[in-house]
Amino acid sequence: MLPWRRAIRALTAVLLTAAVTLIPTAAAQAATAAPSSGWNNYGCKPSAAHPRPVVLVHGTFGNSVDNWLGLAPYLKNRGYCVFSLDYGQLPGVPFFHGLGPVDESAEQLSDFVDKVLAATGAEEADIVGHSQGGMMPRYYLKFLGGAEKVNALVGIAPSNHGTTLVGLARLLPYFPGIENLLTEHTPALADQIAGSDFLTKLNEGGDTVPGVRYTVLATKYDQVVTPYRSQYLSGPDVRNILLQDLCPLDLSEHASIGLFDRIAFHAVEGALDPANAKRTTCASVFW
Repeated sequence: MLPWRRAIRALTAVLLTAAVTLIPTAAAQAATAAPSSGWNNYGCKPSAAHPRPVVLVHGTFGNSVDNWLGLAPYLKNRGYCVFSLDYGQLPGVPFFHGLGPVDESAEQLSDFVDKVLAATGAEEADIVGHSQGGMMPRYYLKFLGGAEKVNALVGIAPSNHGTTLVGLARLLPYFPGIENLLTEHTPALADQIAGSDFLTKLNEGGDTVPGVRYTVLATKYDQVVTPYRSQYLSGPDVRNILLQDLCPLDLSEHASIGLFDRIAFHAVEGALDPANAKRTTCASVFW
């Protein structure tokens, strides 16, 4: 097989791996999980202990339900008002969202946060996002006025400075037309490649905006957003956390850190309520 064909197949395999790890176990389960688990309840009123609603932002190929079957009930059961949205839908593509242009997805997030604040009566929200969902809200904060409505952003394996897809993205310039194909059919994937025009605009002038607390949770076993240190942010009010520094035994990779890793969940809760945060360790899952 020619080398360029092997490279394209390898790139496709990585993208499909990212998709498959977020496929719902069954469409019927996905359709009913959120209501039965008690999140997206627009009658929920934030308590004095947790005065801000939490908005969950799924990753590429994810949706508002299956990306959050673990974390949403975890936070809801601890007294938070929890909401999740679908964004980045493409025509004719069900279930798999987060594929449209990232700047347009940020506009959808802006509308959703306004809806949540109006329903709950809160002045600010906290945002927790996985993968693209941890990066995309930064556009909302920086360019769409979100900094006035958001207290904290917690990114779980976020694509803040793009990904090389384990180096495969660096091969794109050698294969004319491939990058244009990604841009045309899955704009969000093209936007998240390291060095893209979108990421250049997003990160120009600094990673953060005043008035928002930022937390990044990364795993050194991430195989999608690579290198994993590209997820980290620089600036005031930033805390970058490597999961293995909290629990060396944690082997979570890109998908599992957001789907069912209770060490990560414990750290998310600590980031949402730092005044009452307990230390996150390997034993935290038993607390």
